[in-house]
Amino acid sequence: MDRKSKEILLEVKNLRVEFGKRKKNKFVAVKDVSFHIYKGETFGLVGESGSGKTTIGRAIIRLNETAGGEIFFDGKKINGKIDKGLDKEITRRIQMIFQDPMASLNERAKVDYIVSEGLYNLKNYRDEKERKEKVEKALLDVGLLPEFLSRFPHEFSGGQRQRIGVARSIVMEPELIIADEPISALDVSIRAQVLNLMSELQKKKGLTYLFIAHDLSVVRFITDRVAVIYKGEIVELAATEKLYKHPLHPYTRALFSAIPHPDPRKERAKVLEIYDPSRHDYENNPPKWVEIEPEHFVLANESELEAYRERLKSPDESYSL
Repeated sequence: MDRKSKEILLEVKNLRVEFGKRKKNKFVAVKDVSFHIYKGETFGLVGESGSGKTTIGRAIIRLNETAGGEIFFDGKKINGKIDKGLDKEITRRIQMIFQDPMASLNERAKVDYIVSEGLYNLKNYRDEKERKEKVEKALLDVGLLPEFLSRFPHEFSGGQRQRIGVARSIVMEPELIIADEPISALDVSIRAQVLNLMSELQKKKGLTYLFIAHDLSVVRFITDRVAVIYKGEIVELAATEKLYKHPLHPYTRALFSAIPHPDPRKERAKVLEIYDPSRHDYENNPPKWVEIEPEHFVLANESELEAYRERLKSPDESYSL
Protein backbone atom coordinates (compact mmCIF):
# COMPACT_ATOMS: atom_id res chain seq x y z
CA MET A 1 0.00 0.00 0.00
CA ASP A 2 1.72 3.20 -1.16
CA ARG A 3 1.44 6.41 0.83
CA LYS A 4 -0.80 8.09 -1.77
CA SER A 5 -3.52 5.50 -1.16
CA LYS A 6 -3.34 5.83 2.63
CA GLU A 7 -5.79 8.03 4.49
CA ILE A 8 -4.31 10.57 6.93
CA LEU A 9 -6.27 10.56 10.19
CA LEU A 10 -4.16 13.00 12.22
CA GLU A 11 -1.86 15.74 10.97
CA VAL A 12 0.35 17.93 13.14
CA LYS A 13 1.85 21.02 11.49
CA ASN A 14 4.56 23.17 13.10
CA LEU A 15 3.25 22.45 16.59
CA ARG A 16 4.65 24.63 19.37
CA VAL A 17 3.87 24.22 23.07
CA GLU A 18 5.11 26.63 25.73
CA PHE A 19 4.81 26.69 29.52
CA GLY A 20 5.00 29.82 31.67
CA LYS A 21 3.27 33.11 30.89
CA ARG A 22 6.11 35.55 31.41
CA LYS A 23 8.96 35.86 28.93
CA LYS A 24 11.59 35.21 31.62
CA ASN A 25 9.91 32.02 32.82
CA LYS A 26 8.76 30.77 29.42
CA PHE A 27 9.85 27.25 28.51
CA VAL A 28 9.40 25.92 24.98
CA ALA A 29 8.58 22.22 25.36
CA VAL A 30 7.76 21.48 21.72
CA LYS A 31 9.33 23.38 18.80
CA ASP A 32 7.73 23.35 15.35
CA VAL A 33 6.93 19.63 15.29
CA SER A 34 5.26 18.20 12.17
CA PHE A 35 4.10 14.66 11.39
CA HIS A 36 1.01 12.78 10.27
CA ILE A 37 -0.56 9.46 11.25
CA TYR A 38 -2.28 7.21 8.73
CA LYS A 39 -5.59 5.59 9.57
CA GLY A 40 -5.10 2.11 11.04
CA GLU A 41 -1.36 2.40 11.74
CA THR A 42 0.64 2.50 14.95
CA PHE A 43 2.89 5.56 14.97
CA GLY A 44 5.70 5.57 17.52
CA LEU A 45 7.12 8.65 19.23
CA VAL A 46 10.38 7.94 21.06
CA GLY A 47 12.93 9.95 23.00
CA GLU A 48 14.40 10.33 26.45
CA SER A 49 12.49 11.70 29.44
CA GLY A 50 11.67 15.39 29.08
CA SER A 51 11.91 15.37 25.28
CA GLY A 52 8.28 16.47 24.80
CA LYS A 53 6.63 13.16 23.85
CA THR A 54 3.82 13.32 26.42
CA THR A 55 3.37 17.06 25.86
CA ILE A 56 2.59 16.38 22.19
CA GLY A 57 0.08 13.65 23.11
CA ARG A 58 -1.64 15.92 25.62
CA ALA A 59 -1.76 18.75 23.08
CA ILE A 60 -3.50 16.48 20.57
CA ILE A 61 -6.13 15.48 23.13
CA ARG A 62 -6.52 19.18 24.11
CA LEU A 63 -5.14 18.85 27.64
CA ASN A 64 -2.24 21.18 26.81
CA GLU A 65 -2.76 24.51 25.06
CA THR A 66 -0.78 25.12 21.88
CA ALA A 67 1.29 28.29 21.37
CA GLY A 68 1.54 27.81 17.62
CA GLY A 69 0.94 25.45 14.73
CA GLU A 70 -2.11 23.40 13.78
CA ILE A 71 -3.51 19.98 14.61
CA PHE A 72 -5.96 18.41 12.16
CA PHE A 73 -8.04 15.33 12.95
CA ASP A 74 -9.95 13.81 10.05
CA GLY A 75 -9.47 17.09 8.18
CA LYS A 76 -10.79 19.34 10.97
CA LYS A 77 -8.62 21.75 12.96
CA ILE A 78 -8.88 20.73 16.62
CA ASN A 79 -6.42 22.96 18.51
CA GLY A 80 -7.22 26.43 19.79
CA LYS A 81 -10.80 27.59 20.15
CA ILE A 82 -13.34 25.18 18.66
CA ASP A 83 -17.12 24.88 19.02
CA LYS A 84 -18.73 22.65 21.64
CA GLY A 85 -19.97 20.14 19.09
CA LEU A 86 -16.47 19.50 17.71
CA ASP A 87 -15.01 19.40 21.22
CA LYS A 88 -17.51 16.71 22.15
CA GLU A 89 -16.76 14.80 18.96
CA ILE A 90 -12.99 14.92 19.57
CA THR A 91 -13.44 13.79 23.18
CA ARG A 92 -15.22 10.67 21.94
CA ARG A 93 -13.06 9.92 18.88
CA ILE A 94 -9.65 10.45 20.55
CA GLN A 95 -8.88 8.66 23.81
CA MET A 96 -5.77 8.24 25.93
CA ILE A 97 -4.20 5.37 27.87
CA PHE A 98 -2.01 6.76 30.65
CA GLN A 99 1.36 5.55 31.91
CA ASP A 100 0.57 4.69 35.53
CA PRO A 101 -2.59 2.57 35.85
CA MET A 102 -2.70 3.16 39.61
CA ALA A 103 -2.53 6.96 39.41
CA SER A 104 -4.92 7.27 36.46
CA LEU A 105 -7.78 5.35 38.11
CA ASN A 106 -9.96 6.86 40.82
CA GLU A 107 -9.25 4.70 43.88
CA ARG A 108 -12.57 5.61 45.50
CA ALA A 109 -14.67 4.65 42.48
CA LYS A 110 -15.79 1.20 41.41
CA VAL A 111 -14.75 -0.18 38.03
CA ASP A 112 -18.31 0.29 36.73
CA TYR A 113 -18.08 4.07 37.22
CA ILE A 114 -14.45 4.33 36.05
CA VAL A 115 -15.18 2.65 32.70
CA SER A 116 -18.49 4.56 32.35
CA GLU A 117 -17.08 8.01 33.13
CA GLY A 118 -16.71 9.05 29.49
CA LEU A 119 -20.17 7.72 28.68
CA TYR A 120 -21.64 9.77 31.54
CA ASN A 121 -19.80 12.95 30.50
CA LEU A 122 -20.94 12.80 26.88
CA LYS A 123 -24.25 11.01 27.58
CA ASN A 124 -23.19 8.51 24.95
CA TYR A 125 -25.91 5.95 25.68
CA ARG A 126 -29.68 5.75 25.37
CA ASP A 127 -30.55 4.21 28.71
CA GLU A 128 -29.04 2.41 31.70
CA LYS A 129 -29.34 -0.96 30.01
CA GLU A 130 -27.29 0.16 27.00
CA ARG A 131 -24.65 1.76 29.23
CA LYS A 132 -24.22 -1.46 31.18
CA GLU A 133 -24.02 -3.51 27.98
CA LYS A 134 -21.31 -1.22 26.60
CA VAL A 135 -19.28 -1.40 29.81
CA GLU A 136 -19.55 -5.19 30.09
CA LYS A 137 -18.51 -5.62 26.45
CA ALA A 138 -15.51 -3.31 26.97
CA LEU A 139 -14.37 -5.41 29.95
CA LEU A 140 -14.76 -8.64 27.98
CA ASP A 141 -12.80 -7.12 25.08
CA VAL A 142 -9.81 -6.54 27.39
CA GLY A 143 -10.04 -10.00 28.99
CA LEU A 144 -11.81 -9.10 32.26
CA LEU A 145 -15.06 -10.50 33.64
CA PRO A 146 -18.21 -8.35 34.06
CA GLU A 147 -18.27 -9.42 37.73
CA PHE A 148 -15.28 -7.11 38.29
CA LEU A 149 -17.52 -4.05 37.82
CA SER A 150 -18.39 -3.89 41.51
CA ARG A 151 -14.73 -3.93 42.66
CA PHE A 152 -12.28 -1.12 43.40
CA PRO A 153 -8.93 -0.58 41.56
CA HIS A 154 -6.79 -1.59 44.57
CA GLU A 155 -8.22 -5.11 44.29
CA PHE A 156 -6.46 -5.67 40.96
CA SER A 157 -2.89 -6.29 39.82
CA GLY A 158 -1.00 -3.70 37.76
CA GLY A 159 -1.72 -5.52 34.51
CA GLN A 160 -5.43 -5.79 35.33
CA ARG A 161 -5.57 -2.10 36.23
CA GLN A 162 -4.05 -1.18 32.88
CA ARG A 163 -6.66 -3.38 31.17
CA ILE A 164 -9.31 -1.34 32.99
CA GLY A 165 -7.65 1.79 31.60
CA VAL A 166 -7.81 0.29 28.10
CA ALA A 167 -11.48 -0.63 28.64
CA ARG A 168 -12.20 2.97 29.69
CA SER A 169 -10.77 4.10 26.34
CA ILE A 170 -12.40 1.62 23.99
CA VAL A 171 -15.87 1.91 25.58
CA MET A 172 -16.08 5.32 23.83
CA GLU A 173 -15.55 3.61 20.45
CA PRO A 174 -12.64 5.92 19.51
CA GLU A 175 -10.70 6.01 16.25
CA LEU A 176 -7.38 7.23 17.66
CA ILE A 177 -5.86 6.13 20.96
CA ILE A 178 -2.84 7.94 22.40
CA ALA A 179 -0.95 5.34 24.43
CA ASP A 180 1.45 7.21 26.73
CA GLU A 181 4.06 4.71 27.97
CA PRO A 182 1.23 2.18 28.54
CA ILE A 183 3.47 -0.67 29.73
CA SER A 184 6.44 1.06 31.40
CA ALA A 185 4.90 0.76 34.89
CA LEU A 186 4.14 -2.96 34.47
CA ASP A 187 6.15 -6.07 35.30
CA VAL A 188 8.15 -7.41 32.35
CA SER A 189 6.09 -10.62 32.31
CA ILE A 190 2.86 -8.62 31.87
CA ARG A 191 4.07 -6.20 29.20
CA ALA A 192 3.76 -8.63 26.28
CA GLN A 193 0.19 -9.46 27.31
CA VAL A 194 -0.87 -5.80 27.19
CA LEU A 195 0.93 -5.22 23.87
CA ASN A 196 -0.74 -8.28 22.34
CA LEU A 197 -4.11 -7.07 23.67
CA MET A 198 -3.57 -3.67 22.02
CA SER A 199 -2.66 -5.34 18.71
CA GLU A 200 -5.76 -7.56 18.85
CA LEU A 201 -8.02 -4.59 19.60
CA GLN A 202 -6.47 -2.65 16.72
CA LYS A 203 -7.32 -5.43 14.24
CA LYS A 204 -10.77 -6.03 15.72
CA LYS A 205 -11.87 -2.39 15.98
CA GLY A 206 -9.78 -0.70 13.29
CA LEU A 207 -7.97 1.50 15.82
CA THR A 208 -5.12 3.92 15.14
CA TYR A 209 -2.43 4.36 17.81
CA LEU A 210 0.01 7.09 18.72
CA PHE A 211 2.40 4.99 20.82
CA ILE A 212 4.63 7.09 23.09
CA ALA A 213 7.56 5.22 24.64
CA HIS A 214 11.24 5.19 25.53
CA ASP A 215 11.67 1.38 25.34
CA LEU A 216 13.04 1.00 21.81
CA SER A 217 12.66 -2.79 21.71
CA VAL A 218 8.92 -2.47 22.40
CA VAL A 219 8.58 0.30 19.82
CA ARG A 220 10.11 -1.93 17.14
CA PHE A 221 7.68 -4.72 18.01
CA ILE A 222 4.44 -2.74 17.81
CA THR A 223 4.89 0.29 15.49
CA ASP A 224 4.68 0.84 11.72
CA ARG A 225 6.55 4.17 11.67
CA VAL A 226 8.69 5.93 14.28
CA ALA A 227 9.58 9.55 14.98
CA VAL A 228 12.60 10.30 17.19
CA ILE A 229 12.31 13.47 19.28
CA TYR A 230 15.08 15.38 21.07
CA LYS A 231 14.39 18.42 23.28
CA GLY A 232 11.08 19.21 21.61
CA GLU A 233 12.22 18.68 18.00
CA ILE A 234 11.75 15.64 15.79
CA VAL A 235 15.17 14.75 14.38
CA GLU A 236 14.31 11.65 12.35
CA LEU A 237 11.21 9.83 11.09
CA ALA A 238 10.90 6.65 9.02
CA ALA A 239 9.22 3.27 8.68
CA THR A 240 10.17 1.24 11.74
CA GLU A 241 12.39 -1.40 10.10
CA LYS A 242 14.04 1.17 7.87
CA LEU A 243 14.88 3.38 10.85
CA TYR A 244 16.19 0.52 12.99
CA LYS A 245 18.41 -0.81 10.21
CA HIS A 246 19.67 2.54 8.89
CA PRO A 247 19.57 5.24 11.61
CA LEU A 248 21.14 8.46 10.34
CA HIS A 249 20.89 11.25 12.92
CA PRO A 250 23.56 10.97 15.64
CA TYR A 251 20.92 11.19 18.38
CA THR A 252 18.99 8.28 16.86
CA ARG A 253 22.20 6.27 16.59
CA ALA A 254 23.05 7.05 20.22
CA LEU A 255 19.62 5.81 21.35
CA PHE A 256 19.85 2.63 19.30
CA SER A 257 23.40 1.88 20.44
CA ALA A 258 22.06 1.61 24.01
CA ILE A 259 19.44 -1.08 23.20
CA PRO A 260 20.35 -4.24 25.19
CA HIS A 261 21.28 -7.23 22.99
CA PRO A 262 20.01 -10.71 23.98
CA ASP A 263 23.32 -12.31 22.94
CA PRO A 264 25.80 -11.75 25.84
CA ARG A 265 28.82 -11.74 23.52
CA LYS A 266 27.31 -9.09 21.24
CA GLU A 267 26.19 -7.11 24.29
CA ARG A 268 29.79 -7.02 25.63
CA ALA A 269 31.20 -6.14 22.20
CA LYS A 270 28.81 -3.29 21.37
CA VAL A 271 30.07 0.28 21.41
CA LEU A 272 27.88 2.97 22.97
CA GLU A 273 27.59 6.21 21.03
CA ILE A 274 27.28 9.45 23.02
CA TYR A 275 25.28 12.24 21.42
CA ASP A 276 26.93 15.66 21.55
CA PRO A 277 24.65 18.45 20.23
CA SER A 278 27.66 20.77 19.82
CA ARG A 279 28.86 18.61 16.91
CA HIS A 280 26.31 20.34 14.64
CA ASP A 281 27.36 23.55 12.88
CA TYR A 282 23.84 24.99 12.81
CA GLU A 283 24.76 28.66 13.36
CA ASN A 284 26.47 28.99 9.98
CA ASN A 285 24.54 26.21 8.23
CA PRO A 286 21.02 25.77 9.71
CA PRO A 287 19.23 22.41 9.41
CA LYS A 288 16.18 21.58 7.29
CA TRP A 289 13.60 18.81 7.52
CA VAL A 290 14.46 16.68 4.46
CA GLU A 291 13.07 13.47 2.92
CA ILE A 292 16.43 11.82 2.32
CA GLU A 293 14.84 8.70 0.84
CA PRO A 294 11.17 7.71 0.35
CA GLU A 295 9.33 8.03 3.70
CA HIS A 296 12.61 8.62 5.59
CA PHE A 297 12.98 12.16 6.97
CA VAL A 298 15.88 13.66 8.90
CA LEU A 299 16.75 17.06 10.38
CA ALA A 300 20.11 18.05 8.90
CA ASN A 301 22.09 20.76 7.12
CA GLU A 302 23.67 20.38 3.67
CA SER A 303 27.02 18.96 4.81
CA GLU A 304 25.29 16.43 7.09
CA LEU A 305 22.92 15.38 4.29
CA GLU A 306 25.89 14.50 2.08
CA ALA A 307 27.34 12.29 4.83
CA TYR A 308 23.94 10.64 5.45
CA ARG A 309 23.49 9.87 1.73
CA GLU A 310 26.89 8.18 1.70
CA ARG A 311 25.93 6.16 4.77
CA LEU A 312 22.74 4.95 3.07
CA LYS A 313 24.84 3.55 0.22
CA SER A 314 26.77 1.34 2.65
CA PRO A 315 24.62 0.94 5.81
CA ASP A 316 26.21 0.00 9.11
CA GLU A 317 25.21 -3.61 9.77
CA SER A 318 25.87 -3.21 13.51
CA TYR A 319 22.47 -1.47 13.77
CA SER A 320 20.54 -4.38 12.24
CA LEU A 321 19.40 -5.55 15.68
